[in-house]
Amino acid sequence: MTTQLIGSHVSGAGGLHNAIERGTSIGATAIQIFTKSNRQWFEKNITDADADLFKKAWAISPIKEVVVHAAYLINLGSANADVATKSIKALADEINRCAQLGIKYLVLHPGSHLGAGVEPCLAQIARNLDTVFESCSPGVMVLLETMAGQGTNVGFRFEHLAHVRALTAHKNRVGACLDTCHVFCAGYDISTNEGWDAMVTNIDTSIGLENVKAIHVNDSQTACASNKDRHAPLGEGLIPLNTFKHMMLDARLAHIPKILETPSDPAMALWAKEIALLKTFVR
Repeated sequence: MTTQLIGSHVSGAGGLHNAIERGTSIGATAIQIFTKSNRQWFEKNITDADADLFKKAWAISPIKEVVVHAAYLINLGSANADVATKSIKALADEINRCAQLGIKYLVLHPGSHLGAGVEPCLAQIARNLDTVFESCSPGVMVLLETMAGQGTNVGFRFEHLAHVRALTAHKNRVGACLDTCHVFCAGYDISTNEGWDAMVTNIDTSIGLENVKAIHVNDSQTACASNKDRHAPLGEGLIPLNTFKHMMLDARLAHIPKILETPSDPAMALWAKEIALLKTFVR
């Protein structure tokens, strides 16, 4: 089986190059980062010196893949014109930052319709993605994340993501990020091997497995179909550990980076433990 890329979301505090060191220290071979505050629209530019420092640290590390998560404020589907405009500009900026760092995947929460309805929201997301792609650096793919169905968020059905991708003129720049907690809470019962296999088949027939470029590996505090986004450490939530073992043994997904977003401690000891656990499943 392909050597699997496993890691967690790590901090870039003190300089983005520090994220590489932090990921390496917990045994990661893939990491996810923010390139700026996840709670702000914009931040100071990344200098060429900082980008070079990051690339050099990455090149000599065991980290094979770095994925970026976009800021949570971005909502391409917002019915508020000001928010939608800010979201377009902020996403273009996030893509440019990824390109500067040599990172090819940017995870994005699809958006929320805020009462305007799912279908109009999906169509607006596709239009706004096209606007973004026409104004930013090439070579970076936006990965629409599967969501839990909380509030008015869209993207909790695979068909939502497939519909956005079908509407955009830049299909080669739109992929998906599968989140195990989110799909479980959205109603895809992955608590059994059969349920997992059915979910993977579903995502393949809708989005296409070839378009899934990252997996967020999270247990869930809440029940299947709860529509509540509450991550839990592996083995401490309501998704059986066997599901994560089955995931690691699923040859269809072996090449896809698997990133923990579970709660951890400042020393990242829990992430180190979970990374080691996932590795034992494929030894």
